[in-house]
Amino acid sequence: MLLTAYNGAILGPIAKLLGWIMNGMYILMEKVGITNVGLSIILFTIVIYALMFPLTYKQQKFSKLSQKMNPELQAVQKKYKDKKDTVSMQNMQTETQQIYEKYGVSPTGSCVQMLIQMPLLLALYRVFMNVPAYISSVKDVYLDLVDKIMATSGYQDIMTNLMSTLKLNTVQVDFTATDTTTLQNYVVDVLSKMSSTGWDSLRESFPALTDSIDSTYGVVSHVNNFIGLNISDTPFQIIKAAFAGGSILMAVLALLIPVISYLTQVLNIKLMPTAATAGGDNDQMAQQMKMMNRTMPLFSLVMCFTVPVGLGIYWIASAVVRSIQQFFLNKHFDKIDLDDIIAKNQEKAKKKREKMGISENQISNAARMNTRQVTASSKSSVKTTAEKELELEKANALKANAKPGSMAAKANLVREFNERNNKKN
Repeated sequence: MLLTAYNGAILGPIAKLLGWIMNGMYILMEKVGITNVGLSIILFTIVIYALMFPLTYKQQKFSKLSQKMNPELQAVQKKYKDKKDTVSMQNMQTETQQIYEKYGVSPTGSCVQMLIQMPLLLALYRVFMNVPAYISSVKDVYLDLVDKIMATSGYQDIMTNLMSTLKLNTVQVDFTATDTTTLQNYVVDVLSKMSSTGWDSLRESFPALTDSIDSTYGVVSHVNNFIGLNISDTPFQIIKAAFAGGSILMAVLALLIPVISYLTQVLNIKLMPTAATAGGDNDQMAQQMKMMNRTMPLFSLVMCFTVPVGLGIYWIASAVVRSIQQFFLNKHFDKIDLDDIIAKNQEKAKKKREKMGISENQISNAARMNTRQVTASSKSSVKTTAEKELELEKANALKANAKPGSMAAKANLVREFNERNNKKN
């Protein structure tokens, strides 16, 4: 269903854990008199990024080290650019590995952090898209109205038609075979997704429940209100309604959501460290990254017009937190001695190899041995015409001096017999 808790095998449990934390934060905010989903999204985003900071730090450290060793990697690539033979490829791989060992980092150093971060961020997105499914206090706001809707005769058809009219994409429910709790969650999902105009349609669909609808909508509007905007509405809907009602201020506030989202994304990208590239594939990769850095903020700008304000708040909060983190990380890495970090990484790698029973020079020696074997193999596979003729003469000599009764002697007899018969013919 649209806004029920996500049950995916990987993201589902993570989203439920994050939702449980956000629900606890919302309850604490309630105790001090703050009941606002938009503010909860901002605070929760800050907490989550703070918890992920150790991973972010490791990733940024890898980026800085990559900047420092990138010229050496490019020099190796340039050295073997037009050499595709086995020996050259083996030598390039060995020299590349030696550079990574020199700086004490792994080629997959940043991938590990990304593999951990991405499920968390995607699960966080699920939570913010499905707030009532994870924050019990928000869900409770709808329950009284939901019970009255479900007690209305023919509500199933009314809700189905309402979803079709409002173009709410939900999983279809078998009203006759589904248990009450699931149906209740289903109606909560629909109500929580409705924009302001959707609530007007709800009043028309259930005229006998006008008072309950107005009462619930009043609480929902307070909970979902952020700087005067309903976080369930899209900026486009708000701007359209604002111009129709002559409220220029509301239109400006709604316009600020996609604009600020775009600007914060641009700021975040400008603060991110980038490694210098030179030549060939690296230039092509740099152009692709440059194009992506241009299109992603534009994508955010366009999307924020058509998604709920609450999701736009999340994108803005995420970009702002990342930018602040990046600003201080850049300051930090500008002050520290990267050579000292490299030395420490080398020492850690050395101790790790020693625990595995690998001596310091064993890896490079094995690589050189492997290279010699490849070289020897490649040389032995290439024989000149003179060498082939010499081997043939040696074989004939061995056959001529073969011992009586040996396989070579018998082979000579067969050869002589064939030669006599050929002469007769």
